[in-house]
Amino acid sequence: MAEPHLEPMACGAGQRLGAPETFGISTLDPGHRPPAMPPGRHVTVRVRMLDDTEELFDISQKASGKVLFDLVCSHMNLIEGDYFGLEFQNHQKMMVWLDHIKPIIKQLRRPKHTILRFAVKFFPPDHAQLLEDLTRYLFALQIKQDVSGGRLTCNDMSAALMVSHIIQAEIGDFEESQCRSHLLNNNYIPDQMPLIDKIMDFHSKNIGQTPAESDFQLLEVARRLEMYGIRLHPAKDREGTKLSLAVAHTGVLVFQGHTKINAFNWSKVRKLSFKRKRFLIKLRPDLNSSYQDTLEFLMASRDCCKVFWKICVEYHAFFRLFEEPKPKPKPMLFSRGSSFRFSGRTQKQVIDYVRESEFKKLPFDRKHSRVQHNSRLSPLPSPRHHEVPTESGAPGVDSPPLRHWKEPALVSAEDPSSLRTRMSPSPQRNGHNDRTGSVSRIEETRGSTRQTYPEHLCTGMGSSSPHLPVSSGHPHGMVNGQKSLELFGHSPDGRQPSPLTSPLLNDACSIRTDDEDEVRRKRFPTDRAYFIAKELLTTERTYVKDLEVVIVSFQNAIGQDEETPDSLKKTVFSTFEPLHKFHTGFLREVEQRLALWEGRSNAHVKGDYQRIGDVMLKNLESLRPLTVSLHRQSEVLLELEKACRSSHRLEGLCRDFELQKVCYIPLNVFILRPLHRLIHYKQILERLCKHYPATHVDFRDCRAALADVSEVVDQLQGSLIKMENFQKLLELKKDLIGLDNLVIPGREFIRLGCLSKLSGKGLQQRMFFLFNDVILYTSRGMTATNQFKVHGQLQLHGMTIRESEEEWGVPHAFTLVGQQQSVVVAASSLTEMEKWMVDIKWAIEMAKTSNGPSSDLLTSKLEDSKCPEDSTVEAESEDDITASQTSLERPAPHRGNTMVHVCWHRNTSVSMVDFSIAMENQLSGNLLRKFKNSNGWQKLWVVFTNFSLFFYKSHQDDYPLASLPLLGYSVTIPSESENIHKDYVFKLHFKSHVYYFRSESEYTFERWMEVIRSATVPTGGTRVLNNKEPHPH
Repeated sequence: MAEPHLEPMACGAGQRLGAPETFGISTLDPGHRPPAMPPGRHVTVRVRMLDDTEELFDISQKASGKVLFDLVCSHMNLIEGDYFGLEFQNHQKMMVWLDHIKPIIKQLRRPKHTILRFAVKFFPPDHAQLLEDLTRYLFALQIKQDVSGGRLTCNDMSAALMVSHIIQAEIGDFEESQCRSHLLNNNYIPDQMPLIDKIMDFHSKNIGQTPAESDFQLLEVARRLEMYGIRLHPAKDREGTKLSLAVAHTGVLVFQGHTKINAFNWSKVRKLSFKRKRFLIKLRPDLNSSYQDTLEFLMASRDCCKVFWKICVEYHAFFRLFEEPKPKPKPMLFSRGSSFRFSGRTQKQVIDYVRESEFKKLPFDRKHSRVQHNSRLSPLPSPRHHEVPTESGAPGVDSPPLRHWKEPALVSAEDPSSLRTRMSPSPQRNGHNDRTGSVSRIEETRGSTRQTYPEHLCTGMGSSSPHLPVSSGHPHGMVNGQKSLELFGHSPDGRQPSPLTSPLLNDACSIRTDDEDEVRRKRFPTDRAYFIAKELLTTERTYVKDLEVVIVSFQNAIGQDEETPDSLKKTVFSTFEPLHKFHTGFLREVEQRLALWEGRSNAHVKGDYQRIGDVMLKNLESLRPLTVSLHRQSEVLLELEKACRSSHRLEGLCRDFELQKVCYIPLNVFILRPLHRLIHYKQILERLCKHYPATHVDFRDCRAALADVSEVVDQLQGSLIKMENFQKLLELKKDLIGLDNLVIPGREFIRLGCLSKLSGKGLQQRMFFLFNDVILYTSRGMTATNQFKVHGQLQLHGMTIRESEEEWGVPHAFTLVGQQQSVVVAASSLTEMEKWMVDIKWAIEMAKTSNGPSSDLLTSKLEDSKCPEDSTVEAESEDDITASQTSLERPAPHRGNTMVHVCWHRNTSVSMVDFSIAMENQLSGNLLRKFKNSNGWQKLWVVFTNFSLFFYKSHQDDYPLASLPLLGYSVTIPSESENIHKDYVFKLHFKSHVYYFRSESEYTFERWMEVIRSATVPTGGTRVLNNKEPHPH
């Protein structure tokens, strides 16, 4: 890839005509032989690994780039190699990626004098998509290089946090003197000295975190940075302004300095091309966009354009296509344009392959890189720890210069067994690598194929003899009759091979068996308490994301507007910022505890961490000072409504914000989230107390935490009921037109739903809204806003109700007899009729005994006959979830998919009690989804809230890719005839729409069934507000 140099550059890459076809997969599968080596002269190629060690590979000049890349991946036993590539500096001094299809001789002019760098090529948006620890470890090394080299820029807080995870992986748990000494002797970021105290503070919070977990947390921080995975390519716009272009999984990005100023999503890009020095982006037509159809950027040379164009083509294919694109047929006479295409597996193919393949995964044991040597665990002499190699270009201890090439170790593609025979002069045991003057920064062991070796290979050797031969008789291994492979191989500078190389032997210096591999596999707990704790983790992740919607997205939306009152900005920030800070720390603690519980670290103390009550008790006690913020949720809601009423511009900003993808539920619901979260904590603690016996070590903490949270919930319960009613009135106000003021003191929402009104034209579908003083009936207007137009109102004071099925001959009919008019309506079912009648009778009784609101809501008297009827009664309202191939590609319109519209389409109703239950029964977690006519299962992050399932690729995503409103659906267990031979599967179906979902355990299966049934089987009844208490409006 082109480096961000500003001076003009050129590249001599020509068109790739007559290139050999790809071998089908881009990394070598375990158990497969490397591709056949073409005949011809062999050359030795140097590859610099991510830990800055170098390896030699013996390969034919006529071999394709893919053969060399497969050798490198096989050398490391790397399965997910498709995220990586080999880059080198060509003869035009430009960094380019090795083409997998072109022969090496056509790419490397002087192979012996060229160093190829093994590096990350494709940066996925979520490191959870990386399925192997080894892959995440390599990504962590890449991030470490980018941070130290200044390519991954960030603020001081993020930099300190990343370094804390790096040194946790290197030296282990925090010890003040050791940590400070380590930071003084090793630089990880430019200008590190002022941040040492902050780094140490963060490091002290990582106690118990394993190296693998540190890698995971490092990637978690890095992926959120704007410059994550960004490689800048200098360019200029038409006005000559200096810019930089970059490519990411989302599309093409434009930077000015290190600030992103524009982004062109793949879905908006029609074509990418270049003509001489001009790089062209042709966009799809968009009436709402101010951009031209074709954008033009000027780069330093045609070759710079081509280098960037190639990586764009590869990024698009890797992240957007389902499979590798087919090669174009060769032209008979003339060709036009480049024949370059992406070669290798796409991300989807990689993920499917790793998940579904039956091969036995090779274990990868991630160890600390700079831990004190324990002589009892290893027969090797203690190495010297004060001299540690650093990455090239990083400040600090200089990397030793390359020594003379004396008896280098080679890896040949012609003998696959040679890939497994590489051993160091002092075998790696217990996470240590004995070498002269240095210790490998990261030690890990990843098993390989079983072979037998002479006994003397297992003996320890002095660190002062790095070139000690295997035996006097046979100092070198033979590859195709050449002295090209030492069994105890060295890097070109005389050091031991990279720690990425997988040693054959385990700690006991014996061959690892299949049974031992099985024992080493990660085993998750099966205790019900573990899955209850995991529910806490998954829902906390969603809750923190919801808080970010308010303090980040909403603040950005209104922050720059001058008409937004400062009091509103201050109230929102001061209320939600402390809560977000607290819950972010709480989430981190829960993640660390679950990691310990799962056995991913500290196995010897695992039993002490198989609980969650102590974590919840400590944090709920810390939450007590923040109860002031919880009591201020009503202030935020009232302040926002007051500001919107006084400023039409702010009202428009809020309306536009609710149409954004990130605001997947009404904005006011996000504001009430902190109150609902306390109820979730109470429910989780109640399940834990019910599950534990009184003698369990975690029971006392859970009971104490339950008492604390119950006290707070009881204090806030009355306020929560009023705020939910107020929030619902505000939401309904946006869905209705043709009324003066819906939100007035004393008004309570009871039920909304679809009924058929009998008129001179017959039965006509109407939407009814029941309040404690009035009934409104409406129809959906043919407007761009999809609002419901009010037709009339019926005052409850003096109203009577009676069944009238026999009177009118209409099933499930009943008559509302008011003081001024009577209305005959029919429900869709007997159950619906009973719910409506119970609620209306209750509301009539309340109207008799109270002096509630009785204002006339209508702005004008409307006749039913003048209102157009909606002809799309049976239209489905799902967010493209029914299409198996495109359900995750197309977003849904938000305002046209509220509960009012879902009830209209599904011909059902919901009450205020149903809304409250839906808020209290939120759930998040991973589920496997399968369509009715599909074969495979797709893993999705699923969030249940507001009567809907929202689907994400992972919990890191900022907005859902699709949603499924559940009203009207039925949830059952698949029958034998459906051939779903899996455990913990439930089925959702509505008319012809059928979906299967699979959970990970019996507990999660029961929980998903429980919360979905609460949405698919709405309850009856009403909830009474205390009229003696003041209302929030």
